[in-house]
Amino acid sequence: MTVSQLAPVTAERPAWSAPGWIGILAIVVFLGLAVGSLAIFIPAAVVFVAAAIVSLASLAIVQPGQTVVVQFFGRYIGTVRNPGLVWLAPLSVRQRVGIKVQNFETSKLKVNDAEGNPVEFAAIVVWRVADTAKAVFSVDDYARFVAVQAESALRHIATTHPYDSADGVSLRGSTDVVAGELATEVSERVELAGVEIVEVRISHLAYAPEIAQAMLRRQQADAVVAARSRIVEGAVGMVELALGRLGQSDLVELDDERRASMVSNLMVVLCGDQPTTPIVNAGTLYSA
Repeated sequence: MTVSQLAPVTAERPAWSAPGWIGILAIVVFLGLAVGSLAIFIPAAVVFVAAAIVSLASLAIVQPGQTVVVQFFGRYIGTVRNPGLVWLAPLSVRQRVGIKVQNFETSKLKVNDAEGNPVEFAAIVVWRVADTAKAVFSVDDYARFVAVQAESALRHIATTHPYDSADGVSLRGSTDVVAGELATEVSERVELAGVEIVEVRISHLAYAPEIAQAMLRRQQADAVVAARSRIVEGAVGMVELALGRLGQSDLVELDDERRASMVSNLMVVLCGDQPTTPIVNAGTLYSA
């Protein structure tokens, strides 16, 4: 069974609450009754004072970007999201849960890609609490839970794609696609904790130090081969153009041997790394 298949403990619902001024008014009334009962019946005054203290303890201030999860004798009764001074159920236990957008960067993980090459991988995860009840009651520490599940998803995604590939999705060449897959997997893993993933971006991607030099040489070799292929392709086109123009202008007649010699010379000139040195040939191709 995976994390995403576990059933959540409960889901968020609104808690009963009243404006704070009502609670303040109740405190004033209870204190007034306590003062009035002192001369008549002292036990009643004690009860009214206790009621005033309980009412005072039931007041809570909800800051913007925060919520209050309310429990009554261990039972979840709801969440207050409206900011300001509120009066909650007496004798209830409250826990504050922030709903602001948060972010963190995973540590640089060393994992093997789809081809078995060790790579270093890290990502930035932007998230927020969407369901406060799940965040409090489904996991022990929802912030730590998100961090661990993000690193686990990062390891899994890194093993499904090669670091670099000419065809298909690769970690280096398809960062947007990989980031989208990573965001989807992290979202599925942390849904149990009532967390919403806003965005995931790759912040670090590189070969591991032990193979970085070898991979750099391979990339340089690939670049040289690609450049040589482009040069040869262009040189063949230029030779074809030169032979065609000479044939159309009737400046010189070339038999097969002269045409082969000309093609050889042009290919050497066009494909060589070093500048050529012109040589005047006073003889003939057919001299002994």
